[in-house]
Amino acid sequence: MKTNPLNYLASGDIKLSNFDTTPKELLSKKEAKASLEKSRRALAKFQEKLYAHDRHAVLVCFQGMDTAGKDSLVREVFKDFNVRGVVQHSFKVPTELELSHGYLWRHYIALPSKGHFGIFNRTHYENVLVTRVHPEYLMAENLPDIKSPDDVNEEFWEMRFEQINNFEKELSQNGTYIFKFFLNISKDEQKNRLLRRLHLPEKNWKFSGGDLNERALWDKYMSCYEEAISNTSTDIAPWYIIPSDDKPMARKIVCDILLQTLESKTHIVMPQLDDNDVEKIDDYIKVLENE
Repeated sequence: MKTNPLNYLASGDIKLSNFDTTPKELLSKKEAKASLEKSRRALAKFQEKLYAHDRHAVLVCFQGMDTAGKDSLVREVFKDFNVRGVVQHSFKVPTELELSHGYLWRHYIALPSKGHFGIFNRTHYENVLVTRVHPEYLMAENLPDIKSPDDVNEEFWEMRFEQINNFEKELSQNGTYIFKFFLNISKDEQKNRLLRRLHLPEKNWKFSGGDLNERALWDKYMSCYEEAISNTSTDIAPWYIIPSDDKPMARKIVCDILLQTLESKTHIVMPQLDDNDVEKIDDYIKVLENE
């Protein structure tokens, strides 16, 4: 089953309720795993070309509610990568140093260099999601015109959407390909996964009482995701909404979208030896064989 990236592309004003959390066409777990293995090997070959070509970077961003499967998806999709060519960052609560800078600073310094893949597992979008659900968190940023959460209005969020779009535009203009994936899990499936964490002792460490507090704000989060995605899905940095109730299928779809899109960048090729070295290859071989 071939994945069509356009089926998952977000454009215009979106409503998450219009997007599936389970794909319309489901493969068995075994079939999805086999398809993923084939695609991720091909993606790893592209990574090798990207690294050698050394003129572009790839930034892959993952957002989603707790238990959406971000960590395991990253592990499975990028399993065959050469570790020297990929770096993952997961943005948690900002540190004191990070808060002393503008909110995008910590994301700038984590960007992949040319020839590399960068993975943001939780991203710069936390700054228009978590802080929008909890505007009191903004007080730690010491913003000049924000004295209390009551000062945070719609114009503030529109400003941040514009700043994020400009941030991504700059990255694109400097050779970075950007992919943004929202892992769309249903509230019922999140409940099942949270219960699994509680029922299995070896999974208990993943659970926090705060998870239930955030779950109670589900509708607010969905509304904030809709606005963020609607305002920042662009041609150069598109959002893809991935049905994520079935983890093997979510991994396959993400990997397929990355592979199909990147393989279309046919100008990214392995560098060639210069003519002088090509002419001397036989001589070089003789030197080594006669050592």
